[in-house]
Amino acid sequence: MKKHPKTLRTLLRITLLVVLCLLVLVKFDKREEKVTNIIYMVGDGMGVAHISAAQIAKDYKPLNMERADYVGLCKTNSANSRVTDSAAAGTALATGHKTNNGMIGMTPDSVAHPSIRERAELAGMPTGIVVTYPVTNATPATFVGHVPNRHWEDDIATYYISNEVDVIIGGGSKRFDQRGDGRNLLDTLSARGYVVAKELAEIEAVESGKVVVLPTEDSTPSYLHGRGDFLPNATAKALEILTNNAQKSDSGFFLMVEGSQIDGKAHGHDLEGMLAEIYDFDAAVNVAFDYADEHPGTLVVVTADHETGGLTIVNGNRKFDIHDLEVDFAWTTGGHTGGMVPIFAYGTGAENFSGVLDNTDLPKIMCRLLGLDYEE
Repeated sequence: MKKHPKTLRTLLRITLLVVLCLLVLVKFDKREEKVTNIIYMVGDGMGVAHISAAQIAKDYKPLNMERADYVGLCKTNSANSRVTDSAAAGTALATGHKTNNGMIGMTPDSVAHPSIRERAELAGMPTGIVVTYPVTNATPATFVGHVPNRHWEDDIATYYISNEVDVIIGGGSKRFDQRGDGRNLLDTLSARGYVVAKELAEIEAVESGKVVVLPTEDSTPSYLHGRGDFLPNATAKALEILTNNAQKSDSGFFLMVEGSQIDGKAHGHDLEGMLAEIYDFDAAVNVAFDYADEHPGTLVVVTADHETGGLTIVNGNRKFDIHDLEVDFAWTTGGHTGGMVPIFAYGTGAENFSGVLDNTDLPKIMCRLLGLDYEE
């Protein structure tokens, strides 16, 4: 029997209404779900122009970061400068406090403040750090240590002994086993039950517990000079171990991942090298986003500590009235700039990271979402 057009229109409206209601319920459920795991990802020196350059170089094929549920912008100034360094920016991103350039994990008056990772550890959550620079470099240092000078890397290394970081992966072994004080901190970690390895392959069979992987004395090689898929693979391994540790402790986990060498390539105006580092970091972001898809309650926040190089993108022929698909990439400084940096948030609680935020806001929001106490 042929249905009347009015009946068809009514059925169509009802169907659309049901679909809209289901979409609203799904979004509501996602917002109401409790955040249990946080993956905090920092592209060192990665500004908005760097992201644009990475898009252009692949003819606008979407980056994994573009899967983000919510996007925002982050202010980056330090306590004593409009243009921050990694130490002050990392301190803000880690502790929620502004400090002077060069200082790690403390305010300008040298008062130490715990990082979001330390707060998670104190709450019984397993934690991890994965980087491609030394694990004692400025950004990772702000999640474990408290020193007035970022260059005191031997001192920063000792915080990996006084803290209980479940997963430590990056460069910088010389700060642990070639120290001026003669101590071998890797032996100390081994005695405390850590699996100490020189390569990721050595921990392939490790599914839980505590690990430290330091394949190089200083930074790991750049992506174009042989590092390969170290960062995304290390991210995936860290997530596996932290997941299993969290199940044993009936808790969530906290992981910080840094795309460390974007910054160095931008300092050197090495466009090819910078793009390779961004794509490598973006591959690690993909690992984190996929993990969030498979593990409800996981929040991924991707941002940067500052912009490096003052990158600009201009028309290749300098005239806007001439059709030209080519562009020029120009650098305006060998240092950092004071511009805002992007935020890409994905998963449970991502809606809290849209709009314009200060870098000190991010760890405060994370503490609230995890139910951790935060004291100014």
